[in-house]
Amino acid sequence: MNLADLNKVALAMVAPGKGILAADESTGTIKKRFDAINVVSTEENRRDYREMLFRSSEAMSRYISGVILYDETIWQNAKDGTPLVKLIEQAGAIPGIKVDEGTQALPECPGELVTVGLDKLADRLKKYYERGARFAKWRAVIDIGGGARPIPSMTAIHVNAHALARYAALCQAAQIVPIVEPEVLMDGDHDIDRCYEVTQRVLNKTFQELRIQRVALEGMILKPNMAVPGKKSSKQVSVEEVAEKTVRMLKACVPAAVPGIAFLSGGQSDEEATAHLDAMNRIGGLPWRLTFSYGRALQAAPQKAWSGKAENVAAGQRAFAHRARMNSLATSGEWKADLERKAA
Repeated sequence: MNLADLNKVALAMVAPGKGILAADESTGTIKKRFDAINVVSTEENRRDYREMLFRSSEAMSRYISGVILYDETIWQNAKDGTPLVKLIEQAGAIPGIKVDEGTQALPECPGELVTVGLDKLADRLKKYYERGARFAKWRAVIDIGGGARPIPSMTAIHVNAHALARYAALCQAAQIVPIVEPEVLMDGDHDIDRCYEVTQRVLNKTFQELRIQRVALEGMILKPNMAVPGKKSSKQVSVEEVAEKTVRMLKACVPAAVPGIAFLSGGQSDEEATAHLDAMNRIGGLPWRLTFSYGRALQAAPQKAWSGKAENVAAGQRAFAHRARMNSLATSGEWKADLERKAA
């Protein structure tokens, strides 16, 4: 492992004013997105859509530091035969790859899941590196629930943190920067304090496991959820409270050696995700860079504008550039809601 090179890539992923495009939707997930805009989810349509994003020169060169790809996408070529990974590189961004293989039910833990895919990961990482991937992503899913046996259980937190750390160690051995993503879901009716408490437990356990597996913190990126109330909670809170509690939580859990934190949007609306990131960066005085690693919050608008039609490619690219620019401003605390109105 060459830590200096890993650290260089990690810092480039959280470069000032830039963030990560999560374009790693599974075939099933992108089918749902395409169904919503009446586009058939064929391999060619998926390729055309992602090619549209990666050829958005303004967005990609100015606001996007890296792109997380799905296994199908990393092997695809653009219409003119250029590998899609090359389009990303030509725009000055870094190709990355989602390497987990989804979730399975966790035995003896009703309603809880564990992420799988470690078995042949070392071999897969070598092939992804040869193809051009310089970072990877693994997502653990932690749900919050009540009832007679409230979740998450310590078992679910432990096994997912352990798998995240194993994955991260394998990535660094393959000279690939791991994005460590322990996502506490915002489904449910819990309040922000319950989210804070669970996320704190998850992050503490994750960093304990990362240390046990000898993962070099300088060569990784954290992709956490924000401290937010559940979607069904009767106690919704202000942007400022989300920012203050999220920053406090991260300061309590995340070592300063980590180069950057790239948030997931986790079901927030486009504008909410941008506003929360902006408010956190306005607080300032943080040991790590705070940026975005958004999927839907960057893509919903361009998907709708494109709607599967070749004549709408330019409109889709404009919509993508706008969302990318708004989030870029949020990384330095310079976003304002009226900039959204002006664009609309």
